[in-house]
Amino acid sequence: MFRRLLLGWFAQCQRKLPWRGTTDPYHILVSEIMLQQTRVAVVKERYKKFITQFPSVKRLARAKEATVLAAWSGLGYYRRARALHAAAKEIVRHGSFPQTAQELMALPGIGRYTASAVASIAFEEPVAVVDGNVKRVIDRVANRKSEPADANMERQYWEIAGSLLDRQSPGDFNQAMMELGALVCLPAQPLCEACPVANLCGTRGPTEKAERPARRKAELHYALACRNGSILLRQRSKQSSLMPGMWELPEVAATNKRKLPLLQLRHSITTTDYTVFVHHGKKGKRQGDRWIPFHSVYRLPLTGLTRKIIRGLGNA
Repeated sequence: MFRRLLLGWFAQCQRKLPWRGTTDPYHILVSEIMLQQTRVAVVKERYKKFITQFPSVKRLARAKEATVLAAWSGLGYYRRARALHAAAKEIVRHGSFPQTAQELMALPGIGRYTASAVASIAFEEPVAVVDGNVKRVIDRVANRKSEPADANMERQYWEIAGSLLDRQSPGDFNQAMMELGALVCLPAQPLCEACPVANLCGTRGPTEKAERPARRKAELHYALACRNGSILLRQRSKQSSLMPGMWELPEVAATNKRKLPLLQLRHSITTTDYTVFVHHGKKGKRQGDRWIPFHSVYRLPLTGLTRKIIRGLGNA
């Protein structure tokens, strides 16, 4: 009953997304990796551009890492792009796309969730998926209280998801479970009246929202120097633990706040909300700096903040 109701709802109410309806494992892999820690609304447009630039796993494997990072710029969590690039190279080296979750997990940066999603949607392998949305659906249906960072609880989620799985339509079922959590079974205010399995649910109505740790506040200051149609950028160290090899404006110490900055904006990364100030910069270069023509700046792997700053200055 649960499976039939859920699949019927999904057939009628699923969102129209550019990666829906395809069984191309490469396209599904790209979408799943992009969707990790990135909102669907952002991924929709960036996915289409990425697939246009790298329409096949072979094209992606042949591309330079800097080109891939430039195409990924603004999506954040750049290790995902590096892992996707490395996985593409491994697939091409192997000569064929892995078709089981177990084989997919052998690829660089591919965990159990991503491997199961690709295997079930592209190859109809009867394996379940578990992400935050699926966990919430399971907790509500089974009237469970989840405990963070509990290894035994994580194992139970996968077992329950596997027992619920429609083995005849695993790809659609897995997408339906995630879609239900994303659209209906919301964290604090579930839309129970719109839920296709409400009559089978052990928890009805609002639930207590998990308390989130307070976000940190901080400031960042950058210098903007331009000359002859070029902008001065600095490359992060290849050994940097954060965004290695990416390009950004030179960071500077806080200046006299009585001087108005060229630009002020907000930027959030993980648990920190930044106020970003961009100031007039001197035209002298330091080691690692390079004058980049404006017309080719987006060919570089820019940090997401740098891309936001450049666009903001264009509108200022």
